[in-house]
Amino acid sequence: MSTSHSPLALITGASSGIGLATTHLLIKKGWRVWGLDVQTGAIESNQYTHHLIDLLNEPEVDSLIKPLLKLETPMAWIHAAGFLRTGRIGSLNLKDGTDMWQAHVQSCIQIGNQLIEQMKVAKQGRVVLISSRVWRGVAGRSQYAATKAALASLARSWASEMAPHAITVNAVSPAATDTPMLMDARRDGEPPRLPPIGRYIDPQEVAQLIEFLLNAPAITGQNIEICGGSSLA
Repeated sequence: MSTSHSPLALITGASSGIGLATTHLLIKKGWRVWGLDVQTGAIESNQYTHHLIDLLNEPEVDSLIKPLLKLETPMAWIHAAGFLRTGRIGSLNLKDGTDMWQAHVQSCIQIGNQLIEQMKVAKQGRVVLISSRVWRGVAGRSQYAATKAALASLARSWASEMAPHAITVNAVSPAATDTPMLMDARRDGEPPRLPPIGRYIDPQEVAQLIEFLLNAPAITGQNIEICGGSSLA
């Protein structure tokens, strides 16, 4: 086990978007970060260690997480990995749905099964799952919304189980955020929706909320929307 006084965070989806912004912020705040992503690492720092992983590959997730957690138990875990595929009922792509479920939900459960149990033994831990403002349901995004609703439900359920063990579990649900996913050509005719504030959410704003939750031992089981007014209607 590490004897370092710097806290350790595990971040899935650390190479771009919200995951990358959170990695930068936590390193700046003195954290060490294990980054997991299907893309190569985008950060050069002695506080950062990158691990290539395909979350769509269930056996690969287990084969990486098990030995990794034998080295040390992270104090925090941010599950920011994800992607968007759109479609309307009658033409939904079943493989897209399966892949999003695996990347967003199933891999989260795989990692949580092992990591949160170790946090329980350590009697400390912070978990933040990145959901989405569309978790309530949005036309053209039903499969994506279903996976994000599942993450919000997982957070609340796990929070109920872990509250007596000083472990917090929360979800963060951004509206359209200025990340590479926003301009993905595979959105298939479903353009992003500009929030009422007149701009997209900045990934740094989401990262700041995540960092706040890592230092908030009394906030757990919440799904916090950072939506630029999108939820006001």
